[in-house]
Amino acid sequence: MSAWIYLILAGLLEIGFASMLKLTENFTKLLPTVIFLIFATGSFYFLTKAVQTIPIGTAYAIWTGIGAFGTIVIGILFYNEPA
Repeated sequence: MSAWIYLILAGLLEIGFASMLKLTENFTKLLPTVIFLIFATGSFYFLTKAVQTIPIGTAYAIWTGIGAFGTIVIGILFYNEPA
């Protein structure tokens, strides 16, 4: 699989784990915490695979960009956060 695909998957999973943080209620809710851990582990796994080919600075910038943008959209759409 292409390193760029790994990087996109890592970014999408970052959206998932960042969005789950609110639902964990400081890691006191079991199911959201488990989902958070799955998404976080997957995100870092795919990021690690991507940086084997893509320079770390480029990969990190894209990974955080995908995560930040996606988390903003999720916050606005599902958590009624202000734009």
